[in-house]
Amino acid sequence: MGIFGWIIIGALAGWLASMVTGNNRKMGGFANIGVGIVGGFIGGFVMNLLGGAGVTGFNLWSLFVAFIGSIIFLLLFNKLRR
Repeated sequence: MGIFGWIIIGALAGWLASMVTGNNRKMGGFANIGVGIVGGFIGGFVMNLLGGAGVTGFNLWSLFVAFIGSIIFLLLFNKLRR
């Protein structure tokens, strides 16, 4: 998956995760992209530990993996920030 695909998946996953965790008002577009990309790495790592596939390309499974990883990242970030 190219850089453009990472940006699109990252933006969508970061935005959805920020809405779920209540961070949407504090985050902008670039923060959503960053959270989504980091979430893709975290989600891929978690899925590999569970025996599943991580980010496999530009598809809904990759969006789901990045979304789960983004939620984990934002929840940890919120805990450390308090």
